[in-house]
Parts: sequence; C-alpha cells; structure tokens
Amino acid sequence: MSQLKQSILSATAAGDKAFVPYIMAGDGGLDKLQPTILRLQELGVTAIEVGIPFTDPVADGPTIERAGERALANGTTLRKVLETLTGFADQLTIPLVAMTYLNPILAYGIEKFAHDAKQAGIRGVIIPDMPLEESSIIHPALKNAEIALVQLVSLTSTPERIERLTKASEGFIYAVTVNGITGARSSFAGSLNEHFKRIQTYTDTPVLAGFGISTPEHVKNFGSFCSGVIVGSKIVDSLASDDWTSIEELVKASKAAAVK
Repeated sequence: MSQLKQSILSATAAGDKAFVPYIMAGDGGLDKLQPTILRLQELGVTAIEVGIPFTDPVADGPTIERAGERALANGTTLRKVLETLTGFADQLTIPLVAMTYLNPILAYGIEKFAHDAKQAGIRGVIIPDMPLEESSIIHPALKNAEIALVQLVSLTSTPERIERLTKASEGFIYAVTVNGITGARSSFAGSLNEHFKRIQTYTDTPVLAGFGISTPEHVKNFGSFCSGVIVGSKIVDSLASDDWTSIEELVKASKAAAVK
C-alpha cells in the first residue's frame, strides 16, 4: 500500500476526514515553500498537493492560474521546486502530491523526475492533461519510485470509464465535483451523493472530492459521503493574503468533532 493511501486511511480510521490543501509552489517565492508546508503539516493536514506552475494550465481556474503566473515570474521551475523540497524532506511527516502537467515531466526526463520526486518527499502525482490511455508513458517509473499515480474522475464519466479510472487510480481517487475548471463555488449540482457512492462501488481506494470546495460547510458536507476533500483556490487566496485563520477553520472542519 502506498504511503499516500495509508495516510488517508489512517485519518479516516481515526474518525477524521482527509484534508488535502493545494498550494502553488513559487507563489510569493520558493523561500515560502518550506514554512508554508511545515505550518500546514503542523495544523494536521493529511497530505499537501504541491502545484507546479505551467504556461498552459488547462484545468485551472483564474485564482490558481494567476498564482502560477506569479510563480513563473519568480523563475519557478519543476527542477527548482524539487530541489527546494529535497532541502527539508527530512522534516516531512506527511506525503506530498505533485500536481503537474505532462510537458514539464517529459522535459525533465521521466526516470529522473521519478527519482528526484521521491527524494523530495513526493508520494503521489496528479497529471490532469494525461489521459488514462497514455499513463503507461510514466507509470512504470513512478511505480519503481513508490509514487502513486492519482486519476481524476469527472461528473460526465460513463460508468465504464469510472470503473477503469478507479481501478487504475493509486493513493486516492480525485473525484471532480463540478463540470469545468478549478475555483471556489458557492453551491454544487445535486445528486453528488449518488455519484460518489457509484464511484466507491468499484474500489476500496479512498475517494476525495475536489474543485470548488471553499468553506468549512463544504468540507463537512462532502465529508458526509466521501473520505475527504482537496481545497485549492481558497487555500491559494488565503496564503496570498496571509489569512491563516481561514485555513485553520477549513482544516478543523475535517476533524472528527466537526464531521460527526
């Protein structure tokens, strides 16, 4: 079992829901990466999704896209992110999940990326522009490095495709809660409960909800029918304004006292 999956199962076994914040590496400078990650770790998050800035972020909404543009303007690259993470990897007690597009990995070199990512504390990878049918490009190298390849399941996926994606996904299943790009939402479409139940029938891998989740109420609501949540745009905005109070409230909403 991957470290990523084990961390999520440990959280749910304790009665909590997994909470995975997304941060954009290099937003505000790479020198902020270590203190940000260590503070989130101290707050009790389950894992941290580390975004790698890219020039064509097709899955990202305005908030994360702007954060990526700021990071790129600061000279952030995949190589620099991994080097920075490696510098404090011995202080990590939770897994990191890299969210990157395929091109930076290909440019870096697949085998080299897998090796360096493992040294940096990366235990999972999300590649939103790589379809399942192309995953053999990178999966063997990740598997050798004990890095989970996480698959995204959309609301429009057919039952047959959901089954294929869930059986292939490692670490957790990233269940997208909206049709479209990332970004905070005030409400969600109906029948999500049934959608998540359908996903879970195919696998015992934890299912996490992502895209649009931005309030403690969202965290609690989704926690009632899945293993946890991923929060991106709200975290990115809060970090940009140094609003740790909002981040703490989101994390607290995933804990046992809040989700019961």
